[in-house]
Amino acid sequence: MNEPDLEAVRLEVEEGVALVTLDRPDRLNAWNARMRQDLDAVLDWVDEIDDVRAVVVTGEGRAFCAGADLTGGGETFSSDRAPDGDGSEDRTMRRYPYQIAKPIIAAINGAAVGVGATWPMLCDIRFAATDAKIGFVFNRRGMMPELAAHSVLPRIVGFSNAADLLLTGRIITGAEAAELGFVSAAVDRDELLPLALDRARDIATNVAPVSAAISKRLLWSGLADTPESMMAREHEVFGWVGDQADGAEGVLSFVEKRPPRWSMSVARDFPHDLL
Repeated sequence: MNEPDLEAVRLEVEEGVALVTLDRPDRLNAWNARMRQDLDAVLDWVDEIDDVRAVVVTGEGRAFCAGADLTGGGETFSSDRAPDGDGSEDRTMRRYPYQIAKPIIAAINGAAVGVGATWPMLCDIRFAATDAKIGFVFNRRGMMPELAAHSVLPRIVGFSNAADLLLTGRIITGAEAAELGFVSAAVDRDELLPLALDRARDIATNVAPVSAAISKRLLWSGLADTPESMMAREHEVFGWVGDQADGAEGVLSFVEKRPPRWSMSVARDFPHDLL
């Protein structure tokens, strides 16, 4: 599968990690139709490529994503307006981070508002620059939060904190986002990308790819599951994993004190019939 043709996003792959960079720095990486299309294409691509074991998403320049591109003025969010004059009336994404089998880490390097906050909310792990400005500002623009924010955000930060963030639309810093649990850690800006890439490389090297894909599927589907139902699902899949090559390799590599040599493919070996 060839790498996608991209314009608003950059893609680099090294050591099993795909680095995806939102690349409209002159517009603070504001979200437009082309960025949506490019992210759809990138997510499709990384999901199919076994050499990609983990993904890091960040922004070029001083912003992560400053929300929707507002050049359309008062008609920016009109349901009748084709986004950015590209002739397309479809403004919905086809692919979201939580749907991708590879772990996805958001490195929020600067301003992340509107969709710049809800899109990384759908990533598996988030880190932020301490001084990043993060805000679910929709209600302050006469709109409403989207991308399942009303369901996912309360599970990340708790109901009261989610209500505070969604109803007020106030801006918080990366440091406050870490206190609330929206991001796993907040660090100085120059330490952010190294932290995210280091975590992604650790996953790419030491974590069995099919095992990670299974855990990710269960984590996200578990948002609407009961403990009893989840334990039953885990039990069935646990038995399957134990019979696979990577289940044996994980134990052998640990006992023999050597790096693991994973042989299973997410694209080929994922147990769709069990999940």
